[in-house]
Amino acid sequence: MAYDVIVIGAGPGGYVCAIKAAQLGLKTALVEKRDTLGGTCVNVGCIPSKALLHASEIYADAGHSYEALGVGVGDLTLDLGKMMGHKTTTVKSNTDGLNFLMKKNKIDVHRGAGKIVGAGKVSVTDAEGNVSELETKNIVIATGSDVAGIPGLDVKIDETVVVSSTGALALEKVPAKMIVVGGGVIGLELGSVWSRLGAEVTVVEFLDKILGPMDGEVSKQCQRLLAKQGLKFQLGAKVTAVEKAGDGARVTFEPVKGGDAVTLEADVVLISTGRKPYADGLGLDEAGIETDKVGRVEIDDHYRTNVSGVYAIGDVVAGPMLAHKAEDEGVAVAEIIAGKAGHVNYDVIPGVVYTQPEVASVGKTEEELKAAGVDYKVGKFPFSANGRARAMLQQDGFAKVLTDKRTDRILGVHILGFGAGEMIHEACVAMEFGGSAEDLARTCHAHPTMSESVKEAALGAWDKTIHM
Repeated sequence: MAYDVIVIGAGPGGYVCAIKAAQLGLKTALVEKRDTLGGTCVNVGCIPSKALLHASEIYADAGHSYEALGVGVGDLTLDLGKMMGHKTTTVKSNTDGLNFLMKKNKIDVHRGAGKIVGAGKVSVTDAEGNVSELETKNIVIATGSDVAGIPGLDVKIDETVVVSSTGALALEKVPAKMIVVGGGVIGLELGSVWSRLGAEVTVVEFLDKILGPMDGEVSKQCQRLLAKQGLKFQLGAKVTAVEKAGDGARVTFEPVKGGDAVTLEADVVLISTGRKPYADGLGLDEAGIETDKVGRVEIDDHYRTNVSGVYAIGDVVAGPMLAHKAEDEGVAVAEIIAGKAGHVNYDVIPGVVYTQPEVASVGKTEEELKAAGVDYKVGKFPFSANGRARAMLQQDGFAKVLTDKRTDRILGVHILGFGAGEMIHEACVAMEFGGSAEDLARTCHAHPTMSESVKEAALGAWDKTIHM
């Protein structure tokens, strides 16, 4: 059977691309080597981690916050098996939903490893080694990413003692001590989960700040709040060895700026130093598809590779490795293949860290604006001055709005606080339409809400705050 589009990879970018292509009237197939659809995100990433983050937040709140609200819970107990069961149920609900969407949109799903074997040809090798060949007018590579490991070190990840994010989502007991190598989004989220459940967590980070490229002020305050919750930090630390030791492991690191090496021992070591594009067995070299020096597929502004009829999206190409970025690219490339004007605005891609409090960011940081020589203004409002935040005992953090000093156009918004991941989207909408701080400040916000702090920060960038 010949298709209009074959998408290789059923993660957020791939399955969304397939659905949109089918909606646009294109005969579509999806190739996926996992038993379930959804890729890393749904199976061993975004979705299961959020299930454990939420459950561990409830557990931590019950032990520390409920009493202040007049709620007594007696002796607090943890049933890790049930918590993991909640995670598994959540994942299954999502994967079942994707199966339904494939049937609803009449998308053929081919189980197995996909490989580009020629112009308009994709082979699929199933779990038993059987190979079938499919024909198509267009191929979309959406194979995502894999754990990157520690640059320069050959670390053996066994997913029991030395784990990636996959193993950290499936531990059978709470470790007494955990070392997290990497202070980015994944490390902080999963470190937070196990810290709340009772582990002593130490984060070892190469940079002198957590959360890498995020706004420096947000990073600093987030670290302070996580430290209050019990997480320990070793910043500016270069890991030189990760070794199994007895029933646990040890991590050796030395100061980036020079100094004596330090060795720490733990029951579990989580390697969370980023991800790398995944294209193993895809046949890129044989097909003549160009990649860059770090293995990302090279594309033009319309997601086209150098080989006619082959496109690529998501983590396997340049840009932030975010599920929602991949989804938007999936829609855009399907529209382009269908002869429409698909487009993604890369200046308005939000990023969220699901710690507690959450961190959310869109657009430029202060550091980026300073480096570019942009004359900008800052409006900031603390949640400690927000009535709803006080009522919910969620007063940590702030909202910050950055604008062009001459035009008042919003250039970036950064939020550290409870529900930041939901609040960031009004900033995204404003920025998508080229909005100003005045536009956001003059937009009526319901009272009392946490989102009023975003309005107040916009007021501060445009004129003056009201409630501070």
